[in-house]
Amino acid sequence: MTELRLPLKKKWFNMHQSGEKPEDYREITPYWCSRLLLYNGKHKDRGFWERCYLHMFSREILKKFFECETIHGITAKKFDFNVMTLGYPKSTDNDRVLKYEHKGIEIGHGKPEWGAEPDKLYFVIKHGKRI
Repeated sequence: MTELRLPLKKKWFNMHQSGEKPEDYREITPYWCSRLLLYNGKHKDRGFWERCYLHMFSREILKKFFECETIHGITAKKFDFNVMTLGYPKSTDNDRVLKYEHKGIEIGHGKPEWGAEPDKLYFVIKHGKRI
């Protein structure tokens, strides 16, 4: 079972905990590409995504890739769970850990009340039921 671990600040953690926020946003950067995407079914390091990011595609083109599910070999990694943590808790600190079903990753605009900047594209990480 694969987990996508996402550390959060208190405000966003509390919104997830209350059920108010069913998704999380991450900027489209080479770092997050390396964490969330596959190229031809393989994990690639940040250097690979930096080269792609600078030379092959813009955020808008990446959004079009994502809408086709797989194009030019780029796909989203598959995860079973999203694990949201309040900062970086100790492994025994269960009060600072939330676990949700992973419902996929899209590229789109986030809601400003949930921390997104208007008119900016993000990786939108969808949560299912809390586990």
